[in-house]
Amino acid sequence: MQIERITSRKSPVVRDAASLLQKAEKRSEAGLFMAEGARLCADAAGSGTKIAACFFTENAQKKYGAYLNAVLKTAERTYCIEEHIAPLLSDTKNPQGIFCVCRMPARTADGLPVGAEPDNPGSRRMLVLENVQDPSNMGNVLRTAEALGVQHLALVGACCDLYAPKVLRGSMGAVFRLGVRQFSDATSCLSVLNGEKITSLAAVPDSAATPITAIPFETGSWAVWIGNEGNGLTAQAISGCHDRVTIPMRGRAESFNASTAAAIVLWEMMRGAGEGEKKHG
Repeated sequence: MQIERITSRKSPVVRDAASLLQKAEKRSEAGLFMAEGARLCADAAGSGTKIAACFFTENAQKKYGAYLNAVLKTAERTYCIEEHIAPLLSDTKNPQGIFCVCRMPARTADGLPVGAEPDNPGSRRMLVLENVQDPSNMGNVLRTAEALGVQHLALVGACCDLYAPKVLRGSMGAVFRLGVRQFSDATSCLSVLNGEKITSLAAVPDSAATPITAIPFETGSWAVWIGNEGNGLTAQAISGCHDRVTIPMRGRAESFNASTAAAIVLWEMMRGAGEGEKKHG
């Protein structure tokens, strides 16, 4: 393994890598994104994500050697950088000194990274996010979905970039493994889900809607839609779904934020799925 040393902040290699932190268009055009931090970089490598380049400082090598070695085994190119260069590659205040330029994973028709084990298409549980624009919310939702065993998500409309630095950190590596499909609008997404015989439910803050706890998640395939942090779901999405559902609330707050609503919905979906498995087990 050949390790090149970089001592200048003006290095074209460093500047090209740093540009991936700024704009989703740049990441999409290059088919690359930046992962930062010892654990996240090791998680990317361990999940089968291809590492185009790894940058690390000598201090990071001493402190996070076990994580770094896992990355270096698969990295196409490796660079040891001076400490003063690390902030250029970082989106955090206190960088750990390990950074990876990763190739966006190839995905199957249902959004799963190629090589991932598919779930049972006859009893799918999935979450649909429409116009969710806060990267922290997006990252939290991805992390929660993976933790609870929901394998599939769909992003509709103007959602934030899946590979934005804050999304990657918040997801704790879930973005490397989950099935994610992206749609330009609600109509195109609903057309696909209807074709797959998935029942779509629009989550709304309306006490007149069906309580999420009353949905029979133990059988069939379901997709619950969560809307934008400030505006909720579009009228197009709500009218196109099979039913409206709501999270029962007893306090004075009018609604949950997107990531909290998603966490409750995901828990309820998978709790129901678990009950179904007990009945048929």
